[in-house]
Amino acid sequence: MISIKKYLDMAAKPAATGSVASGDSNGIVAALVQSYRSTIDSMGNNGARACPAVGSELQQALAELQRQFDQALSSTLALEITEELSKQLDQWGGRASEYFKAKTGEIKELLVAVARMAESMGARDQRYSQQLGEFTLQLQTIADLDDLALIRSSLVRKAAELKVCVDKMAEENRKAITQLTAKVSGYEKRLREAETLAAKDELTGLLNRRSVETRIEAAMEAKRPFCVVMLDLNQFKQVNDTHGHGAGDSLLTQFAGELRTNIRASDIAGRWGGDEFILLLDCGIKTARAQIERIEKWAFGEYTLAGGTGHEPLKLQVRASVGVAEWAAGTTPAHLIERADQDMYREKKLARKQNA
Repeated sequence: MISIKKYLDMAAKPAATGSVASGDSNGIVAALVQSYRSTIDSMGNNGARACPAVGSELQQALAELQRQFDQALSSTLALEITEELSKQLDQWGGRASEYFKAKTGEIKELLVAVARMAESMGARDQRYSQQLGEFTLQLQTIADLDDLALIRSSLVRKAAELKVCVDKMAEENRKAITQLTAKVSGYEKRLREAETLAAKDELTGLLNRRSVETRIEAAMEAKRPFCVVMLDLNQFKQVNDTHGHGAGDSLLTQFAGELRTNIRASDIAGRWGGDEFILLLDCGIKTARAQIERIEKWAFGEYTLAGGTGHEPLKLQVRASVGVAEWAAGTTPAHLIERADQDMYREKKLARKQNA
């Protein structure tokens, strides 16, 4: 497959070289750029599905690379994007490998603990089985005695010994079950914590993309009215480029906090990737628009950010482009998200024209 860098180099040459006509080359480059953007998006989505715990980091990094394709591409920039893509995929592969190793180790610990407990219980049961066998032989010996008083005293003594043995077995059983229950409960807690962390975006604490997709699927199965809202922070790239990624991360974290605070208990907020957020509102379109107005009133405005390049706190006016789509029976999750995306991008284009 010919590289995008090669086509850009060809497009930059005069048409007289006879390689490709200028109009044709521009069309091919545009198609190739779109193909690369789609491929990067697919990589991010599949990476998140393969390992949700570290997939959101890959999605965020690849979303930034996608945005770079919106710039005036040069062969140098295309090469830089390709190298960065390879780097991000390598890093994701390493993080995913370490995550699965850790999970495998936890399961192994649990299995070893259960195996050791079973081995201990087996050895104990064998020991008591031997003791009970000895009691049986002793009782047979007592049955051969002719002296009734001697038989009585022997039975009383052996009955007392048997009771002690049975009591020990019951106590050891109780302790063994208590220990095993405690171990299993501990591992269950750790696994639940791991699942919770895997469902959340590491930076903002909101649900990550895969978790939101799962909630959308569940809402569709419930067949109750709901709406999807997409939010994209305006001019976020300029914040990163001008003030650094620390300021950008601070903005994302604070904005996520405002979303979490200003939605209802029945609604869901998540980070879709990069500077895009998603809301799942448990209502129809009319109520959803009222909720959006409320969110815009409290979540949009002045933010004080950490990580600025100056010594004074960095204050920025922040707004986001918003798109909303109401679920209708028969609509797929992908189509629902696409409709909300399209609505959001129409608002973003309008905002760009107004700021031009």
